[in-house]
Amino acid sequence: MERSFQHLKVEIHDTKITVVTMNRPQALNAMNTEMMIELRDCFQDYYVDPGLANCVILTGSGDRGFCTGADLKERDGMTDETWKKQHAIVEQMIRNIMNCPVPIIAAVNGAAMGGGFEIALATDFIYAANTAKFALPEVTRGIMPGSAGPQNLPRACGVRRAKEIVLTGKPFDAETGAQWGIINKVCEPGELLNDAIATARTIAENAPIGVRQAKKSLDKATELDRNSGYAFEIEAYNLTVPSEDRMEGVRAFNEKRKPVFKGR
Repeated sequence: MERSFQHLKVEIHDTKITVVTMNRPQALNAMNTEMMIELRDCFQDYYVDPGLANCVILTGSGDRGFCTGADLKERDGMTDETWKKQHAIVEQMIRNIMNCPVPIIAAVNGAAMGGGFEIALATDFIYAANTAKFALPEVTRGIMPGSAGPQNLPRACGVRRAKEIVLTGKPFDAETGAQWGIINKVCEPGELLNDAIATARTIAENAPIGVRQAKKSLDKATELDRNSGYAFEIEAYNLTVPSEDRMEGVRAFNEKRKPVFKGR
């Protein structure tokens, strides 16, 4: 990735694991307009060129905030027209995260509030520090969640639990989130990124084409009826058959060695 960012740090690790860090720690990584644009553009790059990474980890700078949503200081006094234009950027950003063909793990290191929580929900799954807090407090501020939280949260914890979270606006901790099916793993704060990287490495060592096709099929499981979803799955599966990676996987199994996948 050749872009330079003001409010994001992008670090590439071995096996093409990329760590994207939201970097406004003085504001608990709340998003100003520029940061929204940068997140939008960052994940657009992975859509255009999935080969840039085998797995992405999205986290926040510091140990207090993952992302606390939109920067309300910037929004104070914002006109309706400007607010809607800014939110259009958020809509593009969330779509780019949800449509990213590369697997994304959210490593939630602190407060994930409002749009910050919705960003985490838009990723494929969430690891969280045991000190992390989550909430969708928008109804307490005169609006409602508008970054696909009302779509993604029920898919994680069921519609009744999602209604309780959204309509009360009350916060909950990582352990509770894990019990509700929202959080995949609760980690010690000092081990969060290492745990996420370890899982990312496992994903990244698998066949990239197979991983991307599997992700697409899993996403369709909650969007289509079962027969239509299976039809999509078969088409996705068939795209893996002529790949060099498929032949390498079979060859490595028979030769009793670890496969070396090239994403071809």
